[in-house]
Amino acid sequence: MMPPGEWLKPPRSLLAILFLVTLVSVTALGWFGWKLLDQERVVETQRAQERLDQEADRIAAIARGTLAETGERLGTWLIAPPADGKPEEGLLLILSGNGVTAIPSRRLLYRPALPGQTEEFTNSFADGEVFEFQQPPLPERALELYRRLADSKSPEMRAGALMRIARVSLKTGNRDAAGDAYRSLATIGANVAGVPAELVARHALCEMSGSKTDALALRQDLLNARWPLSRGQFGYYLSEAARISGDSQPAPPEAEALSDAVALAWGEITDQSGPRGQNTVWVSGQPYFLIWRGVPSHRAVLVTRPESLLKPILSDGDVLAAAVDSEGRVVAGRRNGISHPAVLTPAATQLPWTLYLTSAQSLNDAGMLIRQRFLLLATGLMVVFLIGGAWFIARAIRGDLAVARMQSDFVSAVSHEFRSPLTSIRQLSEILAQGRIPNESRRLVYYETLVRETVRLQRLVEALLNFGRMEAGVRQYRFEPLDATGIVSRVATEFEAQIASSGRHIETGGLDHECMIDADPEALSVALRNLVDNALKYGPECPTVWVNCGIEKSHVAIKVRDGGPGIPASEKRAIFRKFVRGSAAEAANVKGSGVGLAMVRHIVAAHGGKVTLASEPGSGSVFTIRLPRGAERQ
Repeated sequence: MMPPGEWLKPPRSLLAILFLVTLVSVTALGWFGWKLLDQERVVETQRAQERLDQEADRIAAIARGTLAETGERLGTWLIAPPADGKPEEGLLLILSGNGVTAIPSRRLLYRPALPGQTEEFTNSFADGEVFEFQQPPLPERALELYRRLADSKSPEMRAGALMRIARVSLKTGNRDAAGDAYRSLATIGANVAGVPAELVARHALCEMSGSKTDALALRQDLLNARWPLSRGQFGYYLSEAARISGDSQPAPPEAEALSDAVALAWGEITDQSGPRGQNTVWVSGQPYFLIWRGVPSHRAVLVTRPESLLKPILSDGDVLAAAVDSEGRVVAGRRNGISHPAVLTPAATQLPWTLYLTSAQSLNDAGMLIRQRFLLLATGLMVVFLIGGAWFIARAIRGDLAVARMQSDFVSAVSHEFRSPLTSIRQLSEILAQGRIPNESRRLVYYETLVRETVRLQRLVEALLNFGRMEAGVRQYRFEPLDATGIVSRVATEFEAQIASSGRHIETGGLDHECMIDADPEALSVALRNLVDNALKYGPECPTVWVNCGIEKSHVAIKVRDGGPGIPASEKRAIFRKFVRGSAAEAANVKGSGVGLAMVRHIVAAHGGKVTLASEPGSGSVFTIRLPRGAERQ
């Protein structure tokens, strides 16, 4: 950790001062803005509550008018019922001496009560049933009596006789005769044992044929409320249709809940003697509203969801309104527990529900005035400008610090790189000048070392000069057609001579195929030398460096692979920037200037190519130079 005293030295002291000034300015500005907004919120809260009370009175008046208008429509429908399909939502019941009429009829799947439906001619079939069920039975005598009764003028008599004819025919194995009897039964508009004859016949025909199509058609007619049925009758025949068709999908929940609501409210509707009334019932956790007009013998009843009546009234962008029953359950709308509500009881509104109104947002944020928004925006902008300006300044200072640090590291690294060959040259030159050489063979070794160190020093100087020219954009390239394998072979041979004594070697591949490119041979050789030199320096434990040249689609790929420690993913892009050296170099104390890979990237980019890196920590690295083939260079 850096000592506190270090932060008082330039340029870090600038960062510390900048941070303190920004913190104090933002804090003061935020405090003043908060105080002003807090005062505005108090005033706005009072005004919002007043508006909420006014809105509650307005909604209550509209709801009363809506219910009154609905009652007037019921009175009109009591005299002249609307055509099937009205009302658009809910269910209209017309109760009269003739029974119950549902509009739209398809919404009432089953009736809450059916008039007494018993066969009036039960005794007429007694003789035939004696022959049918005696032991042993006499089916022919029974059929004879039933056929005689099937010619009756009474639809109920014919229906009962045909059903029994079909039953006896099935017992005797005459399915054709049974089918004919059921088809005739389906055309009679009467009841058999309290069930519509058509429904009994169609169910029997489906059972006989096993036709899924007919069973699905029967199910659809049941869901369309084709026949007046009790709940038990509806459930039985719907389950039978599902069994035969294989479609076990239940009845639509909304239609079933509406029918249950009618059944639940039936007793209350018929017992009420007053000419008008209204109530809310709950079915499967859903509320249904009942409103009726007329006397018990002739009455119009609307069964609908409260939401359908109140939604246009309660929906408002500025407030959230809800109608709540006596037990605290929401029948329509939505309650908001964030802010203080405006509450209107049934005694105050003459409605069957309690009205709760709250603001669409918290009262602390409701109805923000123009000046509040402007103040908040101005304060926010000033804070953003302060923080943004401080961030840019701090970033510039940090950038300068980073550049200074990298330049210092670069100078230190380059100095070290120069010091090593210069020290060797000086020592060997002094030995040669003073004649302190034991023998001629040693003299030759010293000369070879001087040449090697001089070449090393020359390459280092040339690399720095080349990098400087590249950075300045004045480096000139001389492109010419050449075979990339020749450059790979030449660079590998140079390094083989240098590392032969260390027991390491360069293994090349793909040199037997021609890989033509347009390139500057000197610049490309410099780039390849840098990659091979890095591979040798960073993989000292691995005796082999692999260099391959090949064709990949429309490019020539030169790959240099080493067995070194690898490069973390976080450093893969950074190491191609100038003066940047990876953590592996610092950990292994590998010498270098930090410009080699940056120079490789410059050279390859100037050739219209790209250099990429594939590496995992502990698995070595593969640097790939991809260059366009021949005239394909862009």
